[in-house]
Amino acid sequence: MICFPNAKINIGLNIVSRLPNGYHNIETVFYPIPLCDVLEFVPSQKTSLYVEGVDFTEDVENNLVVKVLRLLQKDFLLPELEIFLQKKIPVGAGLGGGSSDAAFMLKMLNQFFGLKLSVEQMECYVSKLGADCAFFIKNKPVFATGIGNIFKEIDLSLKGFYLALIKPKIFVSTKEAYLNVFPQQPNFSLIDLIKQPISSWQKNIVNDFERGIFNLYPQIAELKEFFYQNGAIYASMSGSGSSVYGIFSKKPDLKSMDCELCFCEKISD
Repeated sequence: MICFPNAKINIGLNIVSRLPNGYHNIETVFYPIPLCDVLEFVPSQKTSLYVEGVDFTEDVENNLVVKVLRLLQKDFLLPELEIFLQKKIPVGAGLGGGSSDAAFMLKMLNQFFGLKLSVEQMECYVSKLGADCAFFIKNKPVFATGIGNIFKEIDLSLKGFYLALIKPKIFVSTKEAYLNVFPQQPNFSLIDLIKQPISSWQKNIVNDFERGIFNLYPQIAELKEFFYQNGAIYASMSGSGSSVYGIFSKKPDLKSMDCELCFCEKISD
């Protein structure tokens, strides 16, 4: 069975407060985008994982798609699997690639083996593996709060706009991104700002990670400015980086960019 786990972008990201356990309360909007990995499995005598598109040296059991299988095997009689994963969504880009792979793996297992898990049950399983994993079960735009694990569906569509995304040859870890942030309550909630015309987002919607990351990596800041110079209605770093995206009314020319990933596609839904 085969599926195509898609990425997401963050539209705005406010770091609201720091929790005693070291995590942070945030508010952000997750929006699915048509940049996809390829994930396939077949029943086998032994579980194995073959990954293309990135250097893969970790223990198979530490990969999220295998962790999903192990979670379900605690409650269901499932066979071992031969799994194939082709990575198109870059790592360390703020695009949720690993979380999406996990959620889509769960949805595939549910369908292929007729487990009859509800949406709520699937969200419960996959949320054990990461705060944003459950988002990819319904895979619809949401306003996310808590540590990025509490979702409220919102009426937001970028249909007809072009989504351009550049991932430079820079890796930003989540730990590094949080070193230079100062949690505070925003003056206006993102759930209200997101309802305003996209033309107003540039002045009102921010990603709190950008200030610190841009100081460390000016090249990432330059990408955001590049998008605006080339006609973006709105541009931002996604999540904790290092990818930067722009929303355009017309398709931009990105052919000359030297980067790890250069993606541009018209949003169809």
